[in-house]
Amino acid sequence: MEKIITYKSLYSFTEKIFLAIGCSPEHAALAADVLLQADLRGVDSHGTARLSGYVRLWEVGRVNTQPQIKITYETPSTAVVDGDRGLGLVVAPFAMKVAMEKANNVGTGWVSVKNSNHFGIAGYHAMMALENDMIGIAMTNASALVAPTNSKERMLGTNPIAVAVPADNEPAFVSDMATAAAANGKLEIAQRKGYDIPEGWAQTLDGTPTIQSDILKHQGALLPLGSDEKHGSHKGYCLASVVDIFSAVLSGASYGPWAPPFPAYVPLPTNMPGEGLGHFLGAMRVDAFRPAVEFKKEMDHWISRFREAKPIVPDKKVLIPGDPEREMTAIRMKDGIPINDIVWSDLEDLSTRFHIKLI
Repeated sequence: MEKIITYKSLYSFTEKIFLAIGCSPEHAALAADVLLQADLRGVDSHGTARLSGYVRLWEVGRVNTQPQIKITYETPSTAVVDGDRGLGLVVAPFAMKVAMEKANNVGTGWVSVKNSNHFGIAGYHAMMALENDMIGIAMTNASALVAPTNSKERMLGTNPIAVAVPADNEPAFVSDMATAAAANGKLEIAQRKGYDIPEGWAQTLDGTPTIQSDILKHQGALLPLGSDEKHGSHKGYCLASVVDIFSAVLSGASYGPWAPPFPAYVPLPTNMPGEGLGHFLGAMRVDAFRPAVEFKKEMDHWISRFREAKPIVPDKKVLIPGDPEREMTAIRMKDGIPINDIVWSDLEDLSTRFHIKLI
C-alpha cells in the first residue's frame, strides 16, 4: 500500500525537518527542493525516502548543517570547493553556481568538490544551467557498492552522470543515469515491495549472479552498466571510474572503496585518503561555441527527428532523455506523490521526534 501526499505538504514537512536539524532557512528550502524534485520526477529512491538517512548522518556528526562552503583553489575556468561536511543537497548547487559564473566569464566552468555528502539526483544540478542557455554536467562518486568487471570486491559507487542541454520549443534534453546496471535505490524499492530484482543487476559475495533484492546486506555487490563482460560491463566500469576520478581524486575527496557510505550505521572506511564524498560540476555557455538561438533551433530539429524514429512496437514510442521524468512531474503535481508504507513510517517517526505535522 502507498500513501498519497501533495507536493506542497511534503515540501513543507521536509523543509521543517531540515530546519529542525540546524539548517539555515536558505539551505533548508534548497535541500527540500532537491529532494522533492526527485519525488516529482519519479526517482523515489533519491527523494524523501532519503530524509531520515540525512537526519541519521547529522546525529552521528557526519553532516554539518551550518557549513562554511568555500573555494580553496581556482583559475578563471576551474575551481575546487570544500563543502565543510555540508549536505550535498546544498554543496552541489553552490558549486554549480560557481561553474556557471566561470562559464559566464570565460565560456566554460568546471568545479570539483570535496568534503561533501550525498547530493540527491544529479539531474537537479545539471538542470540549473538550462535557464542560462548553458549545458550542465553533474556527477558524483558514492560509497562502494559496485564490483568492477571480474572482481568480487566492491570498489566503486553507482556514480551517476547527468547532462542537461537546452532546446528552443522542445523540452530540454536531460540525461541522468547511474553507471551501474541499476542504482542502489532500485534495490531498496524492490526490498520494500518484496520483489526480486532482474538478472544482471547484482552478484553474490563469491561473484555468482543473483536476483536477491537484499543481496547488499549479505556482502554482495551491484554490477556495472552492461552487467557482465560479454555484454560490455567493462564500459560501465570505465564510466564509473571516470566519475570517481573527476569527482574525488581531482578534488581531494575519498575515492574508490574509501568513499564514505550513506547509511550512518556503516563504519567509515579506515585510512581514508581524502575528505568526504566528491562531486564534479560543469557548465558550458552555448554561445561560447555558436549563437544560442541557432543551437537551440538545431536541438529542436534533433529532438523532433528522434521522436519520429520508427518504433519496434507501434504503441511504444521512442523517447528523448528527460521525457519520462517530465511526464511524471506533471502527474504528481496534479495527483500527489505516492509514498511507500516503509518510507511513510520513517516520515511519521521524524514527525513524532521533531513535533512537526506531516499532513
